[in-house]
Amino acid sequence: MIRISLLVFTAMCLIVTGDTAGKVMTQGGVAPSFIAWSRFAIAAAVLLPFSGLRWAELRSLLDWRVLLRAGLIAAGISCILTALRTEPIANVFGAFFIGPVVAYILSVLLLGEQVSKVRSILLALGFAGVMLVVRPGFGAGPGMAMALLAGCFYGGYLVATRWLAGEFRPRFLLISQLIVGAVVLMPMGVVALPVEVDPRLVGLIGLSALASAAGNYLLVTVSRTTPATAIVPLVYTQLIAATLAGVMVFGIWPDPLALIGLGVILLSGLASLWLSR
Repeated sequence: MIRISLLVFTAMCLIVTGDTAGKVMTQGGVAPSFIAWSRFAIAAAVLLPFSGLRWAELRSLLDWRVLLRAGLIAAGISCILTALRTEPIANVFGAFFIGPVVAYILSVLLLGEQVSKVRSILLALGFAGVMLVVRPGFGAGPGMAMALLAGCFYGGYLVATRWLAGEFRPRFLLISQLIVGAVVLMPMGVVALPVEVDPRLVGLIGLSALASAAGNYLLVTVSRTTPATAIVPLVYTQLIAATLAGVMVFGIWPDPLALIGLGVILLSGLASLWLSR
């Protein structure tokens, strides 16, 4: 379980890295719709030769379940990039953490996964820590509303990944979400093309695309052998990574109450790790 925890934490750090690059770009005036589309399009172009995609699998790209999963992550990324344009990164990820709660409930209702009372309490404890970080609450503005919506989409995506992980290869699931996302977001992305493109912007676009793709690939790989109810509590480490990114990149330090919230989240994650073992 320690190996699973490290993989999930690495995935969370990679995803946060991609979103941090996205926030830097939005602050520079780049439209979130272009960032979202370029993230999918570039990652699809780079990873397609390594995906092992076979002719027999092309029909699966039109499988409604594959399309649904890809649509959920495309919508989630579009929403969170829009939220990052106006809100601090730690606050956005705080609201975004409605996602693990959504995934936890859906995995029980739709996938029939068993859940213990102790694990439910630990999830609630981690969510309480998130509340301390997000103060003064949700719904403060359109940005936070978009972050909440992104979390709901992401929760559905986590469950869909677990649902399909035993039927499709991890690399197919990754490339399918990249291809579908690139096609769906293309009209909005092309319209929002930046007027000027410099080497720094190219580097940020590449970092945003590849870091996000690598993080999601790790999640797909872990989901093949690990129940969603075990993965969900570990996803809370994403908030720690987001807070560190806020400090190092944007110079935003969490206040004492937020630090207490991070401690509560860490406690929840360690307890969940012990329970899983």
